[in-house]
Amino acid sequence: MIRNAEKMEAPAKPEELRQEIQLACFRIGTELYALDILRIKEIIRPQRLTPVPKAPAFIEGVINLRGVVIPVVDLRKRFDQAKTETDRKTRVIICGLSGKILGLMVDEVSEVRRYSRHEIQAAPKFLKGKGAEFFLGVCRKDEDLVMLLDLERILSSDEKIDLDKIEKTP
Repeated sequence: MIRNAEKMEAPAKPEELRQEIQLACFRIGTELYALDILRIKEIIRPQRLTPVPKAPAFIEGVINLRGVVIPVVDLRKRFDQAKTETDRKTRVIICGLSGKILGLMVDEVSEVRRYSRHEIQAAPKFLKGKGAEFFLGVCRKDEDLVMLLDLERILSSDEKIDLDKIEKTP
């Protein structure tokens, strides 16, 4: 008879947890960005958007996903890039943000990559000004650089309040 106690390992120490992080990589224009996969609920094809009057310019509209009204942020607009037509590669990344559900429209979701903690560096100090606060850091592996988004900062606190109003729109 084998005892279960003999097989059990000691619980991991906090510093041993998540030494590797999985990031969902996606493109906006020609640039590669990423989000921690634990923040993503699902990835869907774009659906019919309902415009929301007086919403910030980067809010593309709202979608109805299985009975839940979800605001969709166009990351091209948010990052002040030229708008392009939605095509077969365009996706909406459904994420949790401050207890709310939010969609992020991106040009293409490419893959899930694993990075060790030492491959992730803080965002460069020279990134200042509008938009710089959106980034947690840079992931570096070989010749590849991927900008890691700070989901909490995609919307400012004022915009989060507006998001509450948008979600309640019929």
